[in-house]
Amino acid sequence: MSDSVIKVYGALRMSVKMFLMWNSKMLIDGGGEEAVETSLLEASNLVVLRESSVIHSNANLGVHGQGLLNLSGPGDWIQAQRLVLSLFYSIHVGPGSVLRGPLENATTDSLTPKLYCENKDCPSELLHPPEDCNVNSSLSFTLQICRVEDIIIEGLVKGSVVHFHRARTIAIQSSGAISASGMGCTGGIGSGNILSNGSGSGGGHGGKGGIACYNGSCVEGGISYGNEELPCELGSGSGNDISAGSTAGGGIIVMGSSEHPLSSLSVEGSMTTDGESFERTTLKEKFPLVDSLSGGPGGGSGGSILLFLRTLALGESAILSSVGGYSSSIGGGGGGGGRIHFHWSDIPTGDVYQPIASVEGSILSGGGEGRDQGGAGEDGTVTGKDCPKGLYGTFCEECPAGTYKNVIGSDRALCHHCPADELPLRAIYISVRGGVAEAPCPFKCISDRYHMPHCYTALEELIYTFGGPWLFGLLLIGLLILLALVLSVARMKFVGVDELPGPAPTQHGSQIDHSFPFLESLNEVLETNRAEESQSHVHRMYFMGPNTFGKPWHLPHTPPEQVKEIVYEGPFNTFVDEINSIATYQWWEGAMYSILSVLAYPLAWSWQHWRRRLKLQRLREFVRSEYDHACLRSCRSRALYEGIKVAATSDLMLAYVDFFLGGDEKRTDLPPRLHQRFPVSLPFGGDGSYMAPFSLHSDNIVTSLMSQSVPPTTWYRMVAGLNAQLRLVCRGRLRVTLHPVLRWLESYANPALKIYGVRVDLAWFQATACGYCHYGLVVDALEEDSDPASAVSIDGAIRTEESRISLV
Repeated sequence: MSDSVIKVYGALRMSVKMFLMWNSKMLIDGGGEEAVETSLLEASNLVVLRESSVIHSNANLGVHGQGLLNLSGPGDWIQAQRLVLSLFYSIHVGPGSVLRGPLENATTDSLTPKLYCENKDCPSELLHPPEDCNVNSSLSFTLQICRVEDIIIEGLVKGSVVHFHRARTIAIQSSGAISASGMGCTGGIGSGNILSNGSGSGGGHGGKGGIACYNGSCVEGGISYGNEELPCELGSGSGNDISAGSTAGGGIIVMGSSEHPLSSLSVEGSMTTDGESFERTTLKEKFPLVDSLSGGPGGGSGGSILLFLRTLALGESAILSSVGGYSSSIGGGGGGGGRIHFHWSDIPTGDVYQPIASVEGSILSGGGEGRDQGGAGEDGTVTGKDCPKGLYGTFCEECPAGTYKNVIGSDRALCHHCPADELPLRAIYISVRGGVAEAPCPFKCISDRYHMPHCYTALEELIYTFGGPWLFGLLLIGLLILLALVLSVARMKFVGVDELPGPAPTQHGSQIDHSFPFLESLNEVLETNRAEESQSHVHRMYFMGPNTFGKPWHLPHTPPEQVKEIVYEGPFNTFVDEINSIATYQWWEGAMYSILSVLAYPLAWSWQHWRRRLKLQRLREFVRSEYDHACLRSCRSRALYEGIKVAATSDLMLAYVDFFLGGDEKRTDLPPRLHQRFPVSLPFGGDGSYMAPFSLHSDNIVTSLMSQSVPPTTWYRMVAGLNAQLRLVCRGRLRVTLHPVLRWLESYANPALKIYGVRVDLAWFQATACGYCHYGLVVDALEEDSDPASAVSIDGAIRTEESRISLV
């Protein structure tokens, strides 16, 4: 229809396929009779209003369809006392268009919807609406949109009790509004009170109404009432119906239900249930005789906004408001704030959590301002459904990092701080999807160099694996001690430097070995055995120095008196230079020892022992194979490479060079007998430490020489007993620890040797330029008038001055 007006008296029943209106009006007059109070307009396809088209009914009106309902633009209206739109696929309320129920400024009659202002109980149809979507005047709805998939609002939707049922999505554009402001009760449960001058206090709802005061007289505002968890109450008004006018509270807007929540709500415009404010200019227009000095009513309280939904998007310009109204200018009280509640459905939790609300706009529930001496209304409430564990607040957001929530509720205080003792020192708390529901709270290390779960370095993880620093330190010390003991035992059992392998003796009849530059006729000569060595031994020359990296072994250049007859002095000095050069350590060997001494001393000791053994092997190899023995006078010794031999004690601290006769010297006075060698010096090996205790080294040559005066069995027992005593000697406490050795020598050793005409005394000798000296024994023939006590005593030991290497 176009440019037309249709007037209907009574009830309308109209069913069409499409209903199009162009600058047309349909006016339905029910006549005020209940029997014809409901009209129905059904369209199986489209209902479109354009160019200021209007459908108006002063009774109930139901508009049903299966397609699109489109109010295109300004002036397009559908209004009735009770309006129900249902079964459409989509409803579009264009800019400037209006859906309204009830009518504005309608007269009160039997068809005017009755509001439940004095009823304290919430009507059940607001929380559990019927499924049929029919117009029913017994229900509290004044405007209902039912069973519509998508609703787009760019105009105005206004009513006292506005209900959206079984809708899927609702979008309120920036120009759109859904309003129940000032559409509630004039009185109500929380209505205000009146002073004698006509000033009224504010209505109450979510918050108490503001007090009204005039000339010292005051009256309380309306009470707070309703349920903040499921608010479905109308706002209360000033309660003043006298000639000075009155104000109404806000209405109700309900979207969805607990059984059928809204899938999504997008708001760029406004949704309001504000209480009505008092405006004197409007009042004077209605009541011209009102005195400007007379009082006026208080503000109405805000209504209720109840949203059953899954997701919410509140744009930057969006407003959700249920505020109290302003009062009159003379002592009136402001209205109390209303109630807004978000009843979320299917809140995702855990790993599937997604934010259910994006809020950038304003959500208001404040009380209205009082005027003059009047008080402001209290703020209303904004609540949300109790959030599951890990989430908090009105919009069920994740608890902040460092907190957890293990109960159901929305209060921020339920997000408890995580126990501080469970957070490692180098860690920070992190957020997880869905919030933290139980302690301990998740965290991460502040750097990748630390490792979960304790944020330790690799070394700290090793330490705490074995019980912490103290226990790990004790365990490490124990392992080092055990390693030292094992190495000490291994050194004593397996490192027999005196038995280092030499060249195998040549057997009779074996093929001549041409690898040595010997004369073929001499290559067949058997190597001398140990007995022959002792018989041809001339002298033992000891190295000076303890064989450390800072104090290596070295020989003096002057040949001893005992070997001057069998060596050439010039070649001997050359031999000593080569020996000393080989015995000197490289700088890096000492540096490695210093580093290992700081990190792990047993390893440092093993390193030093290994380098000492290699040094001795190098010296022996040099003397046995590389050196041509040019310093010896004997041609046979030079040819056989047997005139000089190098050996050392098992602790590798005392080394010596043995000189032997070659057999072609033609000397009857060589080698000398034992009594010709007295006094005989026998230095101790070791340095008096735990790893290298002092010990007397008695090899076959020494034993064979001593057997010329002392039986070998007696000598062995004396050496064994002396070494047992020397193990208790500490180099740092020589004055104390050498006394038992001296007593043992005087009490046991010398009495046993006295019958053989031999005596032993404790001595030190071979003082080097660095101050190091060897301790040892001096073996001498026993004289009848000898007095051991006449010798000079130093540190409890018998001192024998020797400026050079001791001689045997």
